[in-house]
Amino acid sequence: MTRRIVLALFLPLALLLSACVSSSSADKSGASGNTDGKGDVTLNVGDQKGNDEAVLRAAGELTNLPYKIKWSTFTSGPPILEAVSAKAVDIGGVGNTPPVFAAAAKSKIKIVAAKHGTADGEAIVVKKGSSLKNTSDLKGKSVAVAQGSSAHYQLVASLAKAGLSIKDVKVSFLQPADALAAFSRGRVDAWAVWDPYTSQALRQADARILTSGKGVVNGRNFQVANPSSLDDKKKAKVIKDYLARLRRAQNWVYKHPEAWAKVWGKETGLPYQVALDSVKRTNGTRVYVAVDKPAIASEQQIADTFAKLKLTPRRFAFSDYVDTRFNGGLPPSTSAPRTYGKDS
Repeated sequence: MTRRIVLALFLPLALLLSACVSSSSADKSGASGNTDGKGDVTLNVGDQKGNDEAVLRAAGELTNLPYKIKWSTFTSGPPILEAVSAKAVDIGGVGNTPPVFAAAAKSKIKIVAAKHGTADGEAIVVKKGSSLKNTSDLKGKSVAVAQGSSAHYQLVASLAKAGLSIKDVKVSFLQPADALAAFSRGRVDAWAVWDPYTSQALRQADARILTSGKGVVNGRNFQVANPSSLDDKKKAKVIKDYLARLRRAQNWVYKHPEAWAKVWGKETGLPYQVALDSVKRTNGTRVYVAVDKPAIASEQQIADTFAKLKLTPRRFAFSDYVDTRFNGGLPPSTSAPRTYGKDS
């Protein structure tokens, strides 16, 4: 009964919070949502439940808009990028992995903004009573992970750091809801996952962190636009303002973690304490940074890794999919994320 209850709690998240996954079997169409602002320019934004629209609204950044924002809600990052490439939306926010797969597929996209947070929420978790103590102990063990996700890359990188390869473990490619069921029932020894699933596993699935993504993943999220939108002078001006509002909203999140956790929990179905854990571990630590050479190089490393694993169809230069015009005044991408301290 306990396992069924825990799984039920995870199911809404599986549908709403798949930002880091490279592909989705869910409905990819963007549901028509709210329209904010007024004016003769409309910015079409691809979003996910509980993401950019929610945080901008909570922070008061959707008031006095001199242009319109038309929101379309998608299940995950990949369909947002499909919509961007197809000119169905002008811009959308995604994790660090979907742009790699979209670029490998020669999608018409340009990364225009980045934010950097802690990698503490990217984790490989095991049961509290597990005998596994170090990453090297995973040799010969079974690990659940979403194929092509940021967690997949983190698993590969963490194993390499421990002197192992992906072939040294028994990989079960499972999406979060299925992975949670397998993990809860002891069908896998470990689960490579990302926040807020990490925070929920720790709170509700008797899990502990074996190793985190600290030092092995880049902790970045991106805003990605269509090149034609960037070539439109009016749209480009609006995009610049939109990105400034997102930066201010992120500052608000850091200063008001409890208020944002309440909003985020209501939007996504996350229990308040899990949402607050995730805000303080990952979500609230993010700061907008420049899309500079180190940021591009770290994404290139992800792209090359997946190409080597034959999960993408080709090798390519990630820099070809970046537009740096909005970098002005932003700190370098290597700037440290924020923190709420050890007692947070």
